[in-house]
Amino acid sequence: MTPLAEPDLRRLAAEAAARPRCADCAGLQRPGWESISGATNTAHLECLGPLGTEADWDRLDEYHPHGTNLWSPDAPIALGWHPYTRCALWRCPRCPRCAGAYLRYTEYGGYYEEERIRPLRSELIASLNPP
Repeated sequence: MTPLAEPDLRRLAAEAAARPRCADCAGLQRPGWESISGATNTAHLECLGPLGTEADWDRLDEYHPHGTNLWSPDAPIALGWHPYTRCALWRCPRCPRCAGAYLRYTEYGGYYEEERIRPLRSELIASLNPP
């Protein structure tokens, strides 16, 4: 699939910010990355597309110019940087009533796989080019 372009991501983030969340999405409105546990309901979400390509997956550098880290609620959503090179955008299909939009990726550790989710927030999308 072709990666979503920054303007599309910004448009979808603005749509998400303009509407309240449905009951299924309300539990996903956490400020930063969270692990998807068995108690987290994501079955209602549909994938809109990736933010990067498999060719980008080896790029593990992160972008944190203001001292944030991966888990910081205000960490930038930096296209072209990890983990966004491995992310896909998921959206609640109940649009236009609910336009919940979420970034999801799988962290592959030495002995585990962990799915993570984060709400898409337009004010955190960083406009830049990766190294």
